[in-house]
Parts: sequence; structure tokens; C-alpha cells
Amino acid sequence: MNVQEVVQQGTAWLFTGGLRILVIIALMLVALRLAKVFSKRMFGIFLKKDVESEARKRARTLGSLFRYVMVVTILITAFVMVLGELGIKIGPILAAAGVVGLAIGFGSQHLVEDIISGFFILLDDEIRVGDYIQTADKGRIVERVNLRMTVLRDFSGNVHYIRNGRVDIVTNMTKEYSRYVYDIGVAYREDVDEVFEIIRQVDEKMREDPEYGQYILEPIEVMGLDRFADSALIIKARTKTKPIKQWRVAREFNRCLKKAFVEKNIEIPFPHVTFYAGQDKQGQAAPLHVVMDSGGTN
Repeated sequence: MNVQEVVQQGTAWLFTGGLRILVIIALMLVALRLAKVFSKRMFGIFLKKDVESEARKRARTLGSLFRYVMVVTILITAFVMVLGELGIKIGPILAAAGVVGLAIGFGSQHLVEDIISGFFILLDDEIRVGDYIQTADKGRIVERVNLRMTVLRDFSGNVHYIRNGRVDIVTNMTKEYSRYVYDIGVAYREDVDEVFEIIRQVDEKMREDPEYGQYILEPIEVMGLDRFADSALIIKARTKTKPIKQWRVAREFNRCLKKAFVEKNIEIPFPHVTFYAGQDKQGQAAPLHVVMDSGGTN
């Protein structure tokens, strides 16, 4: 076969198989674009501002998973069609891929474990994009969830990639609603009933505040006098807020409670130390010498 025949055959293939490959690539790009648009339209109704935050989290999570599956399916389909246009028999490749996939499956147990775990995480709606979860010893916000891994970002901005197979115990702190538990310390001299009333008054003012009231779902629940600490009476209370708003509400509540304690002359305790020199059997105490050092002068 001379050069001219090769050129003629190549030109003929460009106008047949080559053109079909270009069409396949063009259709693949269009399909990818349509998949993105379709996923937005499909889940966009749940992303509106008037829809509750839990539905928006669920929609973002399922939308990202849907796009991921659609993109992989479209790419694999286009790749197989291009191989067919190049004259490569697909049947033996698929058979070989099945054997290789089986071999890889035995050696990639972690990958299979990750995918299965990711499937059940999404099926049970355990973790959603935007949730604040506690895993290991740190709390992080979920940025992305797919079948293989969960992507988290902590308070410092660091991104953590966790295999779904390693996500065994997770505490979701923003599922449907959030709570914040207060341990409020006051001096032993204070009347706890008066302190209870001040706490409720501060909470009521916050619920009437246009900025913070929208985040508080219920009046504060004062559990009562929880324990006697070394230098304080510990009063336990808790509040119920919208998801991931508990810390913002708690910081403002602590600020307002501090001001209210100052206005009502409620002592906020600090550590106290009592010196005891001891006594002998006759009831006599040894001399206790105390030296006050202030700026180097005794």
C-alpha cells in the first residue's frame, strides 16, 4: 500500500469514523452540561430561601452525588463508543475488564468498603453538606459527601478528607436543630432562685431581639442547681436553636448575662483559698507568718 492509498483511506476515515468520534465528543460535552443543568433544576426547588434548612442540606448533598454519578456514566459511555469507532472490539475488553475488576476487588477491599459505607451514609441521611459533625476529637463542617469520601473543613480553614469506610462513629451536632448547654457559676452567697429568674429574663430579651430571636426555637430550659463546685454553685441550663446557630446564640447570651449579673450585683466567682495552720492536741495552732510582697516591698 503506497502513501497515496494511505492518505485516501485516512481522509475517508476522517469523514466517517473521525466525524462520528467528533459527534460523540460533542454529544458527551452537551450531556455533561445537561446533567449539570438537570441536577440544578431537579434539586433547585429545595434550595430556595423559603425552604427549611434541613431540606436544603439534603438537596445539596443528593445534588452533588447525582452529578457525580451522571458524569461518570456519561464519560464511560462516551469512552466505549469511541473505542468502537476506532475499530477496537469492546466485547473482549469488557470481559477482560471484568476479570481485572474482580482481581482489583480482592486487592481493593478498602475501596469497596468506602463505597458501601458511603451508600448507607447517604441512604440513611446521616451526614449532609453544611452539617457540623464531631469525629475523633475535632468538630468540622461537611463540605462534600460522595460514595467514596467525606470532605470536612475545620474552624481554622483546614480541609480533611476522610474515607467513608473510616467514618464509624459520628456525632451530628446540627441535625434538624441544635442545643447549647450552659454551666453558669455564681458565688455561694447568691440566691439561686434569683439567678434562675435573671437567666430567664436575659433569654426572653434575646428572643425578642430581631437579630438573635430568629435563631432561638424555644425558651431556655433551666435545669436547676447542678453541683457544688470548689468556689461556685453551678447552674445548668440549655437552649434550642436552629442548626449550627447555637454557638452564635451562646456567645451573645453569655455577654448579656454578664451585664445582667453586674447590674443585679450577682457575684461571678473566682477561686478562693483558705489557709489552715492546723491544731495540736491541746487545741493550739502554730504561728502562721504571712508576707505580702508588693513591688519588692515587704
